[in-house]
Amino acid sequence: MEKNRLEAFSDGVIAIIITIMVLELKVPVSGGGLADLRGLLPVFLSYLLSFIYVGIYWNNHHHLFHSTKHVTGGILWANLHLLFWLSLFPFATAWVGANHLRPTPTAVYAVVLLLAALAYYILQCAIIAQQGPNSLLAAAIGRDWKGKVSPLCYLAAIPLAYVSPWISNGFFIFVAILWLVPDRRIERVLAKRKPHSD
Repeated sequence: MEKNRLEAFSDGVIAIIITIMVLELKVPVSGGGLADLRGLLPVFLSYLLSFIYVGIYWNNHHHLFHSTKHVTGGILWANLHLLFWLSLFPFATAWVGANHLRPTPTAVYAVVLLLAALAYYILQCAIIAQQGPNSLLAAAIGRDWKGKVSPLCYLAAIPLAYVSPWISNGFFIFVAILWLVPDRRIERVLAKRKPHSD
């Protein structure tokens, strides 16, 4: 199967996820000064972090399928599995924003991040299984230290939310910064494998 429909569907779902998240930013009904926005700060910060995470997933998803020629039924289901966990971002974001620095919403946010990361890993494995161990994606991923560190941080953030939600949020920010640094592994491998035109 061609990958175009999968990419278009995924892009649409991710756009809807971002739209739903921003709808949680309610306009203050009383007053028109900057001080009235202070109450929105926890909601805005949780939205900002989740927006960055969704953006990271969208960017990496794009690169993932840039290295993929064809999709199978297994890849389609693995992609839907990832989209399911990403679709829970608006709920987790809204709950954290409404209950800023409370242990249980923070722990649930960490669980959603962990399961999205595991779903992304499963999608990568499904693509590599279809394309083979010598595929472009397998070569590009290599040891994937970021992909291993991130779930460990989310896993640690779950119990640590009950010790200090600040620590868990520190882990979330650390992982986001880790992935914000451009990851050009797939682009480098693609450039090496392209035939040179002289």
